[in-house]
Amino acid sequence: MKRETVLIVEDDAAVRRMYRAALGFAGYDIIEAHDGPAALLVLEQRTADLVILDLILPTLNGLAVQQEIAAHASTRHIPIVIVTGSDMSLAGIDVPCILRKPISPEQLVATVRTCLKSGASGALS
Repeated sequence: MKRETVLIVEDDAAVRRMYRAALGFAGYDIIEAHDGPAALLVLEQRTADLVILDLILPTLNGLAVQQEIAAHASTRHIPIVIVTGSDMSLAGIDVPCILRKPISPEQLVATVRTCLKSGASGALS
């Protein structure tokens, strides 16, 4: 059985390590990007079953990355989990799942499982 691949897009290396450890232990293959342009480059070269996307990123913010992913036929099917420490309103952001930092490893894994089942058009917040 093929393991599902999760792309983690997070500029904080410690947070990325926590996500990688939790999801790796849960049986997912992990690819990583430290900013928006790197994430888009990764998606040009590899496929991911789900993207975990921080909103506050250097160079290109998470909303712009989400819009780029949604704009292309080859990636628009990929569910996105927004994870943010920002208190900004996320109303109108078309993503299946949103998590507010701080989050636990268990919460992350449970949300990834739920979002993979519901797909890009599912909704959970």
